Amino acid sequence: MSRDPYELLGVKKDAKQKDIQSAFRKLAKKLHPDLNPGDKKAEDRFKEISAAYELLSDEEKRGRFDRGEIDMTGAEQAPRHYYRDYASAGNAGNPYHNSAGYADFGDSDDIFSSFFSRRTRGGDFHAQGQNRQYSMEVDFLDAVNGTKTQIRLPDGPALDLQIPPGTRDGQTLRLRGKGEAGIGGGRPGDALVEIRVRPHRFYVRDGDDIRFDLPITLREAVLGGKVRAPTPSGPVNLTLPPHSNTGKVLRLKGKGVPKKDGSAGDIYISLKIVLPNGPDQQLTDFMTGWTAGDEQDPRKGMGE
Repeated sequence: MSRDPYELLGVKKDAKQKDIQSAFRKLAKKLHPDLNPGDKKAEDRFKEISAAYELLSDEEKRGRFDRGEIDMTGAEQAPRHYYRDYASAGNAGNPYHNSAGYADFGDSDDIFSSFFSRRTRGGDFHAQGQNRQYSMEVDFLDAVNGTKTQIRLPDGPALDLQIPPGTRDGQTLRLRGKGEAGIGGGRPGDALVEIRVRPHRFYVRDGDDIRFDLPITLREAVLGGKVRAPTPSGPVNLTLPPHSNTGKVLRLKGKGVPKKDGSAGDIYISLKIVLPNGPDQQLTDFMTGWTAGDEQDPRKGMGE
């Protein structure tokens, strides 16, 4: 029977802690005594993998095992012998000397049994259940404003999910206790839901700010005045300064994405002059007679 904890768990010697934990949980689900009543073979295997996990999950013990200082049960390994060891073998002060020789290192089965009697009797071995990973899409405005929705798990019931205001694309929300069941009465894992935010047709999120283009008429651009502008929290009246050009940016402070501290980002609105759909004879006649326009060169300095 192998006493190498890496082989028992089926992992490599350079395995990361998360891989060791995952390997143990998979095996423990199959071999736990509560799931295999009366199966002595499964119980013995469970004891072995539990001991292996107990050792490898402790970085200090794992390091000592890798250096050959302890065995899988945690018992000290006999040191390598050199001439100087034999020369002082009769010295009662030798730290490895006792009346029973090395008998204190040879009773590993008893140590093994004692260790597991504490871990498994009465079903007192516990392991937390694994987390489950999910993904769901939400609308842009629901992510910004927050909403309550449901996520239907592939192998379970629908769960209520609170989308906090200001949720970002790629953010993971945690539903505690909605993952896999624990082992031996251990705490269940969590459901981790990754949020994917659908793009909006004109809003663009920039950190906690929101940017978008606002179409305005030529008359509004020249004369200025009040215009109706949308925001994620509802429409607002926006004051346009006279002679507002395409590309001019207006700021709505505190109307952007909500933050955890109760404040919010800003909205930056870029103006975009839009001419009437189709020919407008009156506008054409005006522009024909507008001689001042001939002196304007908006492309000056751009080169040939």
